[in-house]
Amino acid sequence: MEDNTTQPLTANASLYNGQPSDTGSTCPSARLTSCTASNLKNKGGVSVENVPSESTQWFVLRVSYGRILKAQTYIEGKGIDFYVPLRYKQITMQGKKRIVTEPLLPSFIFVRATCSQVETLFRKLNASDSRSLLSIYYDHTSFREDAPDKNPPLIISNSAMDNFIRLTSIKNPHVIPVTSENITYKLGDEVVITEGEFMGIHGRVARIAGQQRVVVELFDGCLVATAYVPREAMKKAES
Repeated sequence: MEDNTTQPLTANASLYNGQPSDTGSTCPSARLTSCTASNLKNKGGVSVENVPSESTQWFVLRVSYGRILKAQTYIEGKGIDFYVPLRYKQITMQGKKRIVTEPLLPSFIFVRATCSQVETLFRKLNASDSRSLLSIYYDHTSFREDAPDKNPPLIISNSAMDNFIRLTSIKNPHVIPVTSENITYKLGDEVVITEGEFMGIHGRVARIAGQQRVVVELFDGCLVATAYVPREAMKKAES
């Protein structure tokens, strides 16, 4: 049976950035949060400033369609740190407002691990599974030194991942994934937001859905936009 990519808010509270889940059935507004493995949560919440080992890096794993919950359970069972940004949505069921969550980027899971841990993760996948649950996302802009015709796994820097986690952990329903088609003009200046709930986020200015926003691009094709940010609430980032 396929995984359902939506979860009720009452799911395991330990997976929500260390904050207890709101178990009520009503809410004033939709919210966003993110899902982390409990062992990552206990090492500092959404911050990745204190990486436990220099050999530990952030890898991007692609997940087969509709199976992100199964992949999440599998990775957590192996004791590997992971991050899944979640989007909170408010729905109405039988006349009552409820909050459900869904993955913000349903095709990706981000894992913090060593190369050997990632290799072990794939070796232990069930060989009888007719479809691959997980696959490595490769860096198509570079080539391996030991195999010039092959691409290496994509590695996300700690600083870029920290910025991404900070953005996708902000409880604002207007934080959205975007594509180049959503952006009405080219990505502009590199900026840092200086005021409001997005303060400290680094990204590039763009106009999306008629509003000025700041876009964080984690890798080619993976862009997430803030809500509206006024010009006076940002400054050019130092080069």
